[in-house]
Amino acid sequence: MINNYPIVNIYEKNSLNSKLSSQLIYGEKFKILKKKKDWLKIRTSYDKYTGFIKKRKFLERVKITHKVSSLSAKLYSKPYEKFLIVTKLPFCSKISVTKIKGKFCKFDNFWIKKKDVVPINYNQQIFKDIKMFKNIPYKWGGKTFRGIDCSALVQIFFKFNNLYCPRDTKDQIKYFKKEKKIKKNSIVFWKGHVAICLSKNQLIHAYGPKKKVLFMNIKKTFKLIEKTAKLKVIAIR
Repeated sequence: MINNYPIVNIYEKNSLNSKLSSQLIYGEKFKILKKKKDWLKIRTSYDKYTGFIKKRKFLERVKITHKVSSLSAKLYSKPYEKFLIVTKLPFCSKISVTKIKGKFCKFDNFWIKKKDVVPINYNQQIFKDIKMFKNIPYKWGGKTFRGIDCSALVQIFFKFNNLYCPRDTKDQIKYFKKEKKIKKNSIVFWKGHVAICLSKNQLIHAYGPKKKVLFMNIKKTFKLIEKTAKLKVIAIR
């Protein structure tokens, strides 16, 4: 199946009171493992993540042609500025463009600006645009402009570039190759936490205690996390 809603929450159990474990964004594929009343137990196609989502009318087949390259892309009911609607698509959403008119592309029953999308096979330096997530709220299980967690901030940029990356930090540590020294684009791991180095001196991470995505000095971050959480760096990738 293919998700045709901007953001769909994936829960650990079939209850809205259950813990949020991840999310589906528009265009993500998944397999239904079990149906239970108003819930579906699913496994995502990209990272094989399992969990429960509310039952909805999803799509079975769509030819994906483009992906959203902006943090959040505004949608329109018609290909004109004045027909803006409330719904937005998050970064890395995948769509099937069926028509282009002026500055707009049509997909499903919506229009989106051409500047907000790129062809599905487009690639760039992995973390080139990661700074656009600065100040986005921290959200456990989140992976969009409405809220994101530390491991999703890493994963979403690999996914955007058509590369695989596990969802959780414990699996990301095992997946990526070891690195001896910290440099630009190094990925630094603590137990249950991860950050991306923007340079030798600065990193970016979705930091729970500060409730948002932050730029921070690397050395100061190491000392802060060791002092407040009693955790030391366990891996550099």
